Amino acid sequence: MSDQPMNDTSRGRPYHHGDLRNGLLDAARAILEEEDLSQLTLRAVARKAGVSHAAPYRHFPNHEALLVELSLEGFRELREMVAEAAGIPGPESDRTAHIGAAYMRFVAKRPAVARLMFGGQLPNREKFPALGEAADAVGTEIANALPDPALGMTVWSAVHGLAMLVLENVIDLGQRRSGLSVLPSRAEILLRSLFTTPRD
Repeated sequence: MSDQPMNDTSRGRPYHHGDLRNGLLDAARAILEEEDLSQLTLRAVARKAGVSHAAPYRHFPNHEALLVELSLEGFRELREMVAEAAGIPGPESDRTAHIGAAYMRFVAKRPAVARLMFGGQLPNREKFPALGEAADAVGTEIANALPDPALGMTVWSAVHGLAMLVLENVIDLGQRRSGLSVLPSRAEILLRSLFTTPRD
C-alpha cells in the first residue's frame, strides 16, 4: 500500500509529503495527549496521520521504538527548557525557582509524555542507552546551573517528585480546580522556600 494521504475526513492532520516521520510523530503525540497510551498503536498513528497502515514501519519497526522516540523527544525538550531557565541571570534562589518552574511547565504542557519518559511503560530501558543518556543530560543541566552538584540532584528530585505526585493527583496544588497551568508558579513558590531563612 502507498503512504500517500488517504481520503478520510475523520483522521487527524495529514502529513506533508516528504516528511512522513514528523507527520507520524505529530499524530502519535496527539493521540498520547488527547487520548491515552492504550490508544497509541502504530495502526492508530497511521490513521491519524492519514497514511497506510504499513507506512509507520518505514521509521519505527515496532510500537516500542515509537515510544522510545517520543520519550527522547520529551527529554530533549525538557533539557532545552531547563537550560533556558538556568540561563536567566540572578541569584541562586531565583535560578533554582526558574528551573523548577520550567520543569513544571513542561509537565503541564506534555503530561502524558512526562509519564511515558519516567514511568513503567518502557520496561526494556536497558536496551535503549540513549534514554539513560537523555535523562542524565537533564540532570547535568540542572547541576551545572547550581554551585553544588548535590544541590542540583536535590532540586531535580524535589521538582520531579512534586510533578509526579501532581500528575497522579496524590497532592493538589490547585490543578484539580484550575488545571495544570498553575503548576509552574506553584513549583517556583515551593522551591524559593528552600532558601528562606527560618524565623526564631
